[in-house]
Amino acid sequence: METASRAGEGTRFTLVLPLTTAVTQVVMLRAGDQTVGVPSNLVELVRRVSAAELEAAYASGQMDYAGESVPFYWSGALLQASAASTETQGRTLPVVIFRSAAQRVAVHVDEVLGSQEVVVKNLGAQLSRLPGLAGMSVLASGAVVLIYNPVALSTVYGEQVRGWVAARLAAPAAGGPAGSASDAVVAGVPLVLVVDDSITVRRVTQRMLQREGYRVALAADGLQALERLQAERPAVVLSDIEMPRMDGFDLVRNIRNDPSLKGLPVIMITSRIAEKHRDHARELGVDHYLGKPYAEEDLLALVARYAHAPAEAG
Repeated sequence: METASRAGEGTRFTLVLPLTTAVTQVVMLRAGDQTVGVPSNLVELVRRVSAAELEAAYASGQMDYAGESVPFYWSGALLQASAASTETQGRTLPVVIFRSAAQRVAVHVDEVLGSQEVVVKNLGAQLSRLPGLAGMSVLASGAVVLIYNPVALSTVYGEQVRGWVAARLAAPAAGGPAGSASDAVVAGVPLVLVVDDSITVRRVTQRMLQREGYRVALAADGLQALERLQAERPAVVLSDIEMPRMDGFDLVRNIRNDPSLKGLPVIMITSRIAEKHRDHARELGVDHYLGKPYAEEDLLALVARYAHAPAEAG
């Protein structure tokens, strides 16, 4: 805000507002421990259904509404966070009917948290290509919340989600011991470790990689990443530089000094694009240095190169 005053004439106030933000009404939904927002204009109805009706919808993948059969999904599955709700089931459960243009979809959620007005930050060119992700916002609590279009999510990922849920739910029923055929199939899918202190960056990158068929592990900083590396060695690590507790440079230094991990490919993704930072990363043994913003296809090409290369022995 700028002010300019002249004696005897008055004061002129100039307000400069960012054009990249917009205020909109969203409905907050919870699936497990994940909370997301959905533009309120997409919400046609919130209804409570019986456990029997919900079970029938899960079995058929459809729910009857307004004289038509609409696709039905568990919200956590559309977000690729969980295969089924872990909440204790009551007599009735919440299902939200979303409508976009002529398409409808019914989605089971754990809780409808209510409607509120939020400032939505438009996505940049890099994130705007992710189907179903409409924007993001920061709540009064400081938490970052992603804004989704569930109809777009179901259109793009619907069949993939059904297959993923069926595989996840069928695995325990198989009754096989650890190390069974189903575990071997999962182990054969390349694992990518994403290390970034921004939960938004981690989730968006996770969705992008899962869409391409990779398994994804997440870490908020270098120390957490080292803990993840003790559990399972990934095919490649994607790491930011600036993070609390242990930054990306120290993480790479620890990886290269560990005989069992020193051959692990590391792609550094950062807004630090100065040559001195690139040189320092090169000295530490970073395999590739990718500046922000980057093209999604460039990152996916790098991940594919390292994920499908023969693992280098430590």
